[in-house]
Amino acid sequence: MPLNIDWQQILLHWMNLAILVGGLYFILFKPVKQFMEKRDAYYREKDEEAEAKLAEADRIKAEYQAKLDAADEEIRQARAKSQQAAQQAAEEQLTRAQAQAQQLLVHARTEAEHDKEQILRSSQRELRRLAAAATKKLAMEKDPFDQFLDLAEEGAKHEER
Repeated sequence: MPLNIDWQQILLHWMNLAILVGGLYFILFKPVKQFMEKRDAYYREKDEEAEAKLAEADRIKAEYQAKLDAADEEIRQARAKSQQAAQQAAEEQLTRAQAQAQQLLVHARTEAEHDKEQILRSSQRELRRLAAAATKKLAMEKDPFDQFLDLAEEGAKHEER
């Protein structure tokens, strides 16, 4: 053989290599590949589930946000109604208070007029009584000149003693 090549040895090495590659393919590569495919499928499934759950969560969030917006609108409307009702109640109460104040004012004026008339009548009676008493006193008394003379005479008598 030229160049010292043993074709039989080369062919045996090639067969050993083929058997080794085939065995490794069936023993290691195929199970690892299947494991990797299963793992990839598992994570793809988990990813799809997560995306589905996120989509559901977004949908639920949108629903709740819509409900919150509706509740906020209801609260705003209820607040506006209650403020309007409070304003009306305050206006009604103010109107009633003004009416009562007007009635009290009219009543106070009436009472003041009545009291004024009573005071005037009472003072007129008192003045009449005082005038009558003064007139009576003046009528009962002597003439002031005579009284003066009487006092002067009494004073002279006191001096003589």
